[in-house]
Amino acid sequence: MAGLTPPQFDALSARLQSLDVTGLSPLPGGASSVTLVGQRDGQRVVVKVAPPGKAPTLNRDVLRQAYVIRALGPSGVPLPEVLLEDAGDPPEVPPLFAMSFLDGTSVEPLFDRDVAPVDTDVMAERLRAAARVLARLHRVDPASVGLAAEPVVTPAEEVARWCRLLETVDPTLVPGWQDVAAQLRDSVPTALRPAIVHGDFRLGNCLADGTHVTAVIDWEIWSIGDPRVDLGWFLINGDPATYRRETPHSGCLPTPSELTEVYGTDVPRLAWFQGLACFKSAATWSLIVKHDRRRVPPDPQFEEMAGILPWLLARAEHFIKIDAGQGIHADGER
Repeated sequence: MAGLTPPQFDALSARLQSLDVTGLSPLPGGASSVTLVGQRDGQRVVVKVAPPGKAPTLNRDVLRQAYVIRALGPSGVPLPEVLLEDAGDPPEVPPLFAMSFLDGTSVEPLFDRDVAPVDTDVMAERLRAAARVLARLHRVDPASVGLAAEPVVTPAEEVARWCRLLETVDPTLVPGWQDVAAQLRDSVPTALRPAIVHGDFRLGNCLADGTHVTAVIDWEIWSIGDPRVDLGWFLINGDPATYRRETPHSGCLPTPSELTEVYGTDVPRLAWFQGLACFKSAATWSLIVKHDRRRVPPDPQFEEMAGILPWLLARAEHFIKIDAGQGIHADGER
C-alpha cells in the first residue's frame, strides 16, 4: 500500500497511532516519499514518510521539506501547517512529518489527460494565480525566515546537477545532451539576489480550489538560489510547445509572456532559464523512463515521453539562441 509492503504499512500505522494519527490510507502523488492521509484530533492530515530502507537524503529528506514549510509559515505564501515531525531511526524506521489537509486539486493543464475536467477559464486564472504566488515566494528574504545559513545554488551549479543525472541514463535516450550542456555552461547569466526556490514550481504542485491557489506542495528539491530557475520551469510547463500533448486546455491558456507580466518582476535573460528548464525536464524524464523500463511491461505513457526527450533538448537550444539575441520571439515564434 502506497509504496509500502504490508508489514511496513502495519509498522507505520502503529507508530503513527502513538502520535495520535489514525485511519491511514494512501494519497495519490509523491514519487520520492510515501504520502498518506489520516485523522488527528478529528481533522484530516497528510503524512509524508521517507521510503523505508533508504537513507533520507536529497529529495527523500522529508524533514527538510517540513523545515522550509515551517520557515515560510508567516510569509503569506499559501502552505499547509506542519503539525508534527518524527525523526525515526533511519533507514529502517524512516523520518516523517504530518501537515494539515487543505482543500483543492492539483492538475497540470497541458500534461494531464485523465483527470476530472476543469473549465478552461478557471484553469487560465489558476495559472495567473500561481504566477502571483511564485512572485510572493521570491519576494521573501531567506534571512527574514531563518534561512540565511543555507548554501546558495548558482545557475552553473544547476546545470551541473542535471548533467550528473544525465550521466546515469542511456545516452541514446537523450542524444546530444552534452552539446546542450556546453552551450548552457558557456552562457551562464550573472545570478540575481538569492531567493527561496521551490525547484519544481508548476500548477501540478499547487492545490487549487476554483481559481484560488490554496497551497504550494511537494518541496522535495527546494533550495536558495536564482528565482529565475523557478520562473523558467513554471513557464515551460505552461507552454503547450514543451510536451506537445493535446489536452482540453491546449491553446486556451495565458502565454509565457503574459504569465511573466503577471509575475511582475524584472527578469533579465529569462530565456536562458527557460532553456535550462527544458534541459532539466529532459534529464528528469530520462530518469523516469530509465526506471520505468525496468518494469514489465513498461508504462505506455512513460514510453511516449521517451520520444519527446530529443525535442526537449531542441527546445533548450531554441531558448539558448533567444538568449544569444538571434531575434526569436520570447513565446517561441519567429
